[in-house]
Amino acid sequence: MERETIAEMLLDRVGDEHLGLRSRDRSWTWNEVVHESAARGALAERLRTDGPFHIGVLLDNDPEFVLWLGAAALVGATIVGINPTHRGMELEAEIRHVDCQLIVTDASGKAVLDELDLGLDDGRILVIDEPGYLHQVEQHRTEPSIAPGVDESSLFLLLFTSGTTGRSKAVRCSQGRLSRLAHANTAKYGHTRDEVDYCCMPLYHGNALMALWAPALRNGATVCVTPKFSASGFLPDVRFFGATFFTYVGKALGYLMATPEQRDDAENTLERGFGTEASPEDQTDFQRRFGAVLYEGYGSSEGAGSIRLDRQAPAGALGRPAHAGIVVVDPDTLQECERAVLDEHGRVINADSAIGEMINKEGARAFEGYYKNEVADADRIRNGWYWTGDLGYVDEDGFIYFAGRKGDWIRVDGENISALLIERIIRRFDGVLAAAVYGIPDPRSGDQVMAAIEVEDPAAFDVALLAKFVAGQPDLGAKGMPRFLRVSAHLPTTGSNKVQKKALQAQGWTCSDLVYQWRGRGEVDFRVMSADDKRSLEEEFARHGRQRLMGAQS
Repeated sequence: MERETIAEMLLDRVGDEHLGLRSRDRSWTWNEVVHESAARGALAERLRTDGPFHIGVLLDNDPEFVLWLGAAALVGATIVGINPTHRGMELEAEIRHVDCQLIVTDASGKAVLDELDLGLDDGRILVIDEPGYLHQVEQHRTEPSIAPGVDESSLFLLLFTSGTTGRSKAVRCSQGRLSRLAHANTAKYGHTRDEVDYCCMPLYHGNALMALWAPALRNGATVCVTPKFSASGFLPDVRFFGATFFTYVGKALGYLMATPEQRDDAENTLERGFGTEASPEDQTDFQRRFGAVLYEGYGSSEGAGSIRLDRQAPAGALGRPAHAGIVVVDPDTLQECERAVLDEHGRVINADSAIGEMINKEGARAFEGYYKNEVADADRIRNGWYWTGDLGYVDEDGFIYFAGRKGDWIRVDGENISALLIERIIRRFDGVLAAAVYGIPDPRSGDQVMAAIEVEDPAAFDVALLAKFVAGQPDLGAKGMPRFLRVSAHLPTTGSNKVQKKALQAQGWTCSDLVYQWRGRGEVDFRVMSADDKRSLEEEFARHGRQRLMGAQS
């Protein structure tokens, strides 16, 4: 019988001596995992106060994170995954917004929290690497049980969105919803009890929890945690744990594929991986190099289950819509977009009429909302439909494609350009570790395309060679060539390894990195922008009365 709650799944593991949790330093059977979780749950119950039973966890991927997930499930608490890369007022506002009455962290996290005004005394902050912590846990040993009132509607997770295009929002996820995802993803990606799941994506994000931890719990598979994703440490970790499955995001996979290839890369235990936003080239090259299949999916912390996998899908396609309610519509007319006509290079010929926002006409029932954010809820549910905020298109054979976030639509000379498609082209160039494409204001009208790339050594990088390569790609549209190029050793990212486009867009050409500008409409000639060049550009904005559009660039 399929379990309806995470708590029930945990009790199923009582007495299970199969290996349940591993780090580089130690391991726990599933029976031990459940008992350790129960002790932490009892400790949380003793410390509980009036108000929402929300427990913040400010940790990298530590085994304690997994044990507190179990603790919260058993006692009906809510885990709030706190992004350890956030700092200052942003972090303070996030924690206060979600009403944490208890925070679990380590010494480094405690030092960060000490700088903030959270309204919590030290007794409300549990520090896992302080000597007294394990003593507290030991004092609360108890037989695992489910607290009264815990059911499928119990709020289990508050997941902050990545915040790549604006302020993060806290997504609500109940025990029932995560349980349903555990069952669905087991069937979709072939999870079994013999799986060894390598968790290198952050546990405060939906990717790791929904696609890896929950299915592993449901099947009694082994979860192996590493503090953070490391491109150089990926294969050694896979071999150390004997991992068969992992999850990823596109930027992290790009870092991995940029590591020097070795002749024995395929000598590993990996069978499958699941992730989002990897380029088709990286997906193909990963399978060739490491001998494992990647399931490139689509989803978000707010909603999932939009895509049905199809091994016949062409390169770049996600699969087929999971049901008739998954469609691409014009946000203005609410009409379904035309089927996309692709040329021989896979480029959408009729982009203006084919690319629109992906919606789920049945998704309003599954979306559980944001915490204390009715405005954001209303933006997601309109006309009775769930709006993803993502662009997509469906080809003539019924395959669906992701075309970037809604904010990735760049209007150039009256034509809509998909930033994601340009990013994928730039990522093909050897030496580009990550790429982000976004629109910045044109001094006369509309927008111009700007790209930011991450490379090992910006000063030594051959921009002219990159420009020649990109301009020569057959699937680059006539107006897709970037007019500005930022070359950086470190692009700003979220804790889940997604590039923060909003920050890049706000900075435009006014940043400490090298910025190149295309000189003219003829031969593709990029040159470094000088202070005079930047001043001249600002003057051009002023002449055309558009300086108000420059934002942070001014």
